[in-house]
Amino acid sequence: MPELPDILAYRHALASRIVGQPIERARAYSPFVVRSVVPPLAAAENRRVEEVGRLGKRLVLHLEGDLHLVIHLMIAGRLRWGPRKEGARPMGKIALAAFDFPNGTLTLTEASPKKRASIHLVAGREALLEHDRGGLDVRSAPLDAFREALTAENRTLKRALANPARFDGIGNAYSDEILHAARLSPVRLTRSLKPEEVARLHAAARSVLELWIERLCARFDTKFPGPGEITAFRPEFATHGKFGEPCPVCGKPIQRIRYAENETNYCAVCQNEGRLLADRALSRLLKEDWPRTLEELEGE
Repeated sequence: MPELPDILAYRHALASRIVGQPIERARAYSPFVVRSVVPPLAAAENRRVEEVGRLGKRLVLHLEGDLHLVIHLMIAGRLRWGPRKEGARPMGKIALAAFDFPNGTLTLTEASPKKRASIHLVAGREALLEHDRGGLDVRSAPLDAFREALTAENRTLKRALANPARFDGIGNAYSDEILHAARLSPVRLTRSLKPEEVARLHAAARSVLELWIERLCARFDTKFPGPGEITAFRPEFATHGKFGEPCPVCGKPIQRIRYAENETNYCAVCQNEGRLLADRALSRLLKEDWPRTLEELEGE
């Protein structure tokens, strides 16, 4: 799922292309993509885009007349920008919706058969705020506010950081990167942290997000992101998606915990004093044969 740096990269790339431009035609190709009924999607036509904003992991096109087009990409949704193609369905079957502007067409696509991406057209700021999960923006939040949000529930750090009701725009990928930078185990409980560890996590969250926002916005300053360029797996990442590869700090192999459709990546040395965390699938299968430390794992 695109997270805060990716969403801001899209916002940056869109702003220079569509702010001040009218949506001349709005087309929905999937019967499930538009989740609102009133006002109808056609109400967005012939209205200028006044601003490109966001609510958490949602992009918002603020239109004249106090209409707001909310786009939630979910896991596999992506945006594409290209020349207008009158009468044609752009991008074939993966296209869910398209918005024609005088200077090009913005297309919402989704390669997954599950079709989770969604569009809402809402009227008024009150209706727009219904889509705000209320998470804290750690880039501007002081340490006390961060501590309060972090310890509101006694959850694992991984789960707390990726909770959109607690923190704004952080998901599976950047929570891994933040925890590695903070040198904290993903399964530590939030209320077990010492004050200096909370401060370290706060600083890491800020620095990791700002680093990647700056990188991605610079990368897409003059070009629009391609479908493979908004991704949860980047070569420069320290841990996320790097299972088995060397940690950039200590050189030991990155480990993982797999669950459902997600996985947590971490460095056992940098984040957990050399101890391996139990993988739910493998540790249940191997039971007592599951290694407890990195030394045991490397000795087999």
